Parts: sequence; C-alpha cells; structure tokens
Amino acid sequence: MLSRREVLITTAVAGAVSMIRPWTGVLDSASQPSTRVNFDVPPGSCDCHVHVFGDPRRFPLSPSRTYTPEPASVEELRALHRALRVDRVVIVNPSIYGTDNSCTLDAVKQLGSSARAIAVIDEKTPEVAMDEMERAGVRGIRINLETSGQADPIVAGQRFQAGVERVKNRKNWHIQVYARLSVIEAIGDLIKGAPMPVVLDHFGGAKAALGVAQPGFETLLKLVRSGTAYVKISGAYRSSTLAQDYPDVAPLAKALIGENPQRILWGTDWPHPSTAPGRKTEISPLLAIDDGRLFNQFALWAPEAVVRRTILVENPARLYGF
Repeated sequence: MLSRREVLITTAVAGAVSMIRPWTGVLDSASQPSTRVNFDVPPGSCDCHVHVFGDPRRFPLSPSRTYTPEPASVEELRALHRALRVDRVVIVNPSIYGTDNSCTLDAVKQLGSSARAIAVIDEKTPEVAMDEMERAGVRGIRINLETSGQADPIVAGQRFQAGVERVKNRKNWHIQVYARLSVIEAIGDLIKGAPMPVVLDHFGGAKAALGVAQPGFETLLKLVRSGTAYVKISGAYRSSTLAQDYPDVAPLAKALIGENPQRILWGTDWPHPSTAPGRKTEISPLLAIDDGRLFNQFALWAPEAVVRRTILVENPARLYGF
C-alpha cells in the first residue's frame, strides 16, 4: 500500500495546491493511538479541538496559508475517537483555509449531531452566511494570532473587538482565541468585558518549562477563576518539548483545573499539524502523537472522576449546545 506521502504528492502553483496523484483517503498518515485508554471515559465525552484537512481538489488551500499539511480525513477522525471512546467533537476551521469553512462544515455534516464547529470569518463574511453556519452547527469564531506569529497587542485587541461586534447578537456563539500568553495578558480587560464566552486555546499559550510563575499565567488563572474565559488543556506538545508524556505540562493543567474546573475544556488537537511558518510550498508531515497516551495524562491531571466528567461532558454540552 502506498503511503499517504506517496499517494498525495502536491506542488504549490500560484498559491494553490495542484494534484499530481489523486488522494485516495488511505488511513496511513494522521496519527492513531497506540496506547489504550486506561480510565473510564464518561459517556458523552467531547474532544473540543480537532481539524479536518480534506482533499485539496475539493477544498482548495488558501494562498495566504503559512503551512501545507497532509490530509486528515473524517474516517481517520472517527477511528481516533473509537479508540479514545469519545462520543462528540468540535472541529475548528484551520488557518490553511482562511475564511473558507466548507471543509469543516462538510465534516460536521458527515458526523451529524455529535459534531459542532468553530468558524473563521472576516469583515467580508455576510450575516446570511453566518446564519447558515449556525444552522450547520457552528457555535463560535476563531481568532488565530499565533500561527502567523502575530504578537502585537494592539492588533490583537483590534481583531478581538471586531470579533465581538460580529458575534455579540448571536446568543449561542463564543469567541475562541489562539494567542501566546503575553498577548492574552495584554487584552485581558477586553476578554473580561466581552459579552459572550471566550475560549483560549492550548493552555492559553503558556510554556510548560516556565512553570506556573511565568509572566501572564496569573492573569490566565484569574480569567478562569472568575468564569470569564474557558481554557483548553489541549496540544500539550505545543507547550512542552518533553515527549511523550510532557510531564512539565502537569503543573499548568492542575493549576487551571484547580481554579475552576467548570471553565476547562479538553482536546487532542488532532491531527497535530506542524505549523512552522515558511513551509508553504512543501508538505509538512503531521506529527506522530500518541493520543491514547496523552489522554491517560489527562486522567492524572484530573484524578477525580466527577471532575473529568465536568471537563469532558458537562462543559462542552453547555458551551457547544450538545
């Protein structure tokens, strides 16, 4: 059987990806768990952060993207969640598609009522399109500053306020922000004043090696403590380099959970794209992360079953409307 890299060979032409060989959907690229889950996963558990990368002939990549991933299909996503015993999922539109949410919406349609989505929009996105996205399962918008390396707090504040204006009249929507900790600290007052829930990706951009005393982490804890923001304890490998268990992430996770478990979400960040900028014209292999092993770490971060249920079931049900 050909590997996914052999099956999907692409070249960047005028900012778009052109197929040389057809994509066949072979399940041999996106990571699958090699470690069995060793705790009781409560029914209705939700993976709150995944992406789907579709066939680029059907879902063209944005010319402004900063990286080009290998495909990761809905069938691979289903296989992941069967292994993890997870019933629900939130699909986040990745930066490679810009404001084109069609791949994400197609994935939600395939998965049905067990799936929700987070969209990416801009000032040109019409309200009627947002109405359609809401009916299709979208429950928020994402402001992605980190993938492009945007660390200017003024720009971050402007983009956040623009997002608030677009979402403020949609009672079931929230704003999701992917930014480094210094940016979150700089716009903390805007987050506290937002009239809708705010979700902060991947430990709020905290770096595990710097511990709980790092600049900005106390601000993150305060946002969680007050109920102002949710934080996703997801993508541990983005915070830590200590593969495979990422032990230095544990103090961050435990501190956040300890502040307010009702404002914590869990996600795999599957299929683990390598988002390093400057690799737009070559395919970046997906990272080989053992999600079973990492899910077992979550059970150590939250050793009480009632807390795990709060994070895995109750919080996503409330926020995403399952």
